[in-house]
Amino acid sequence: MVQLTFYGGINEIGGNKILLEDGDRRLLLDFGFPYKRHKEFYEEYIKPRPGAGLLDPLAIGLLPPLEGIYRGDLMPPDLWQRFKTAPHYRKLDHVDGVVLSHAHLDHSGHIAFLNTDIPVYATVTTAFIAKAVQDSGRPDFDQEVCYFTPKERACPPDWKQEACLSSNKAKQQRQFRIADVSAESLFPEANEFWIKGFWRKTGRQKELDSRPLGNHTDSPLNLRCFQVDHSIPGAAAWGIETSSGWVIYSGDLRLHGKRGDRTVKFMEEAAELNPKALIIEGTNVGREENIKETEVHDNGLNAIACAKGLVITDFSPRDVDRLLTFLTIARETNRKLAILPKDAYLLKTMRLIEPEIPDIAHDDNIVIYKKTIAAKSPDHWMRNICKDYDHKTVVASDVHRAQDEFIVCFSFWDLNELPSIQPRQGSLYVFSSSEPHDEEQEIDFRRLHRWLEHFEFKGFGLPVEVGDRWEIPEAERGLHASGHACGTDLLEIARKINPEILIPVHSEHPQYYVDNLAGTRIRVTLPEPRGMLQI
Repeated sequence: MVQLTFYGGINEIGGNKILLEDGDRRLLLDFGFPYKRHKEFYEEYIKPRPGAGLLDPLAIGLLPPLEGIYRGDLMPPDLWQRFKTAPHYRKLDHVDGVVLSHAHLDHSGHIAFLNTDIPVYATVTTAFIAKAVQDSGRPDFDQEVCYFTPKERACPPDWKQEACLSSNKAKQQRQFRIADVSAESLFPEANEFWIKGFWRKTGRQKELDSRPLGNHTDSPLNLRCFQVDHSIPGAAAWGIETSSGWVIYSGDLRLHGKRGDRTVKFMEEAAELNPKALIIEGTNVGREENIKETEVHDNGLNAIACAKGLVITDFSPRDVDRLLTFLTIARETNRKLAILPKDAYLLKTMRLIEPEIPDIAHDDNIVIYKKTIAAKSPDHWMRNICKDYDHKTVVASDVHRAQDEFIVCFSFWDLNELPSIQPRQGSLYVFSSSEPHDEEQEIDFRRLHRWLEHFEFKGFGLPVEVGDRWEIPEAERGLHASGHACGTDLLEIARKINPEILIPVHSEHPQYYVDNLAGTRIRVTLPEPRGMLQI
């Protein structure tokens, strides 16, 4: 009998944490950061204490109390004595691996807490994007997916502090086992990047411990990796052969993106396995149709072609498809696309495994925007990315002098550059992302509107407040292709795969599947949060 325990992703979008057990074999299906639950307790000025290690996320309920699967260096003294009587506490002697669907942190972030002897199975693109995101950011200790700095107790015993952890050791890299290519088939530069990054670190900066990219065939479970389309490259669904039959895990997916054919192929191949169960996402079950990326291009081009001054585009980070869409528009409108250094780092990484990605150094329509007020000591990666592409960098004064020559890729968090750019009246802000989903995001949108009003921008595709809702004006819709399939597409996927049991996750409306699959052979089962199912 196969047992599934759902520690995250039930009645919520993101934070997927699913434990699959089949006899003495155990596998985690994603181990994501639960943004919604995290926001219920934390915000910018109150965060989990790094020095407390596992204590805070366990006490708040952001991590399941599973003794034996977490890093030993994050355990304050007598940690598990507190949680042995907690609901859902278990002691596990091993976990055979994590299958990672894609690199978005709501699916990958809490891998940061897991023991390093637990391998992570992923596509090569997912592994490299996860590393690029970590290299070029400053992730909190609870989002260090690919590597981390081991902690040690730093407080004298007579301080009687229950937890006081600090970092002063060399970084340690996780075991990523690549499912879609062999390590030997990668370019030498790709393996070098995985081990050390793009630039060898010198002096006090220490290299990552090298762990070779492995192959998935040594797993105690028979795994199948199916590439699918999503709003981040490298996304995959997974098949796990169990004693009850095949269990299919969809991750996040769509049919309407640039690589929708991958999802179609997944549906066909998964159906051939006659699966016992399908664990499927349901983010957009309430939506009847989706905008395609080709429509985003056409609508964005129509808006930008008429612009006389500066254009700013706002879209989701790591959405490479959207970045390339606006690069195409930049070429068609004779403008340069100004991207931030972290976007440049991501494109440089992607070229290691997808040579068709544009080469920044030789693409006349790509420049790198270097922010006006830099840190006193810029991060190693940022110094080098700007040095490597020195002839491609621009600053605020460059954009100010030639505002009709640029499309600048900014989000709300980059708008503090506007006082330096001094945009002219009538500049255009093209919003190509989703509407606000919670009260905190609504506050940010109100601030965004104030920025644009102050600098006399014209917004296009920007949600506006209508009563108690936020809506995009009818004439300005069609600028965002969601990363998730709509309800009708999800039903098509479910019917094509035709499992015996369907289990909705990553959804606030799982009842949709019950209502719309009634009368079919598919039995829909709705687990409770932290609930257990046997199949």
